[in-house]
Amino acid sequence: MVKILGIESTAHTFGIGIFDSFTNKILANTKSFYKPLKEGIVPKKAADFHIQNASKTILEALQQANLTIRDIDYLAYSAGPGMGPCLQIGAIVSEFLARKYDKKIIPVNHPHAHVEITKYETGFFDPLILYVSGGNTQILIEKEKLKFIVMGETLDIGLGNLFDMFARALGKEFGHGSVVAALAQKGKNFYEMPYTVKGMNFSFSGLYTYATKMIGKVPEEDLCYSLLEVAFDELCEATERALMLTRKKQIIVCGGVAQNKELIKKLALMASEHEAEAKTCQDQYNADNGAMIAVCASKLLEYKIEPEQVFYDQKWRIDQLDKYYKIK
Repeated sequence: MVKILGIESTAHTFGIGIFDSFTNKILANTKSFYKPLKEGIVPKKAADFHIQNASKTILEALQQANLTIRDIDYLAYSAGPGMGPCLQIGAIVSEFLARKYDKKIIPVNHPHAHVEITKYETGFFDPLILYVSGGNTQILIEKEKLKFIVMGETLDIGLGNLFDMFARALGKEFGHGSVVAALAQKGKNFYEMPYTVKGMNFSFSGLYTYATKMIGKVPEEDLCYSLLEVAFDELCEATERALMLTRKKQIIVCGGVAQNKELIKKLALMASEHEAEAKTCQDQYNADNGAMIAVCASKLLEYKIEPEQVFYDQKWRIDQLDKYYKIK
């Protein structure tokens, strides 16, 4: 039984989490958040932010857990997918600490970590998985140990990216999906928009283009409300199709966009019509965080997977875990 310190640095968040596999508890979860104003995430700027905040965030986590770095058995970090300069910082910090304090390192796949923290929190063991984040939107199942199958996914941009881009198109200083979600809660009138579902795949670029052309013509609250309704309905249709095909009774929703309560409500209603359940985890674990990296690393240790090389891969998909893991 071990204590694992997890490092998350794929994009705007530098997060540190500490997990104790003996007590099966998360002991700490701290983060520093890079907040770009009037622009999207610039990888170099985000990486510089991570460098400046790494020591502070690590110390905060150790203090929260009432531990020292010498009490930590393993260091884990997000190895991809993500922004290259940001991923590089996580790898460098991990390797520095490992060499200085003689610790072992576990590279973790970022989407896999979102899945594992949500399974940990919900207690669901064999769920259909809807992963909704900035750069990724996928419907998944885990067919066998560390073997994920993508049943459906976005054909263009991720759901979170759609909302972030639209926030910037509206001229908001902080171009983030949370701004669009807050405006949508005030919307009252629905406007029809392009709806694209192909089997269990979906598309959002046409929706984005149409919505941006509507800016200034209708109230932005109604525009955001309509945008979210259409995007979420696309996901519900595709997820329902996957649910019927797999006949599973559990759905987990994970990733940054899973913080949206309307999405969870829609999926829970759909699931209930098929005698299934849809759940997510706490917001602090849906947003990018270090705790999910530590929890996922603990699962890898259960499977006796301890990669020795330190690497990062901007395009490391969850259905390609065996690219770096020797699965026995």
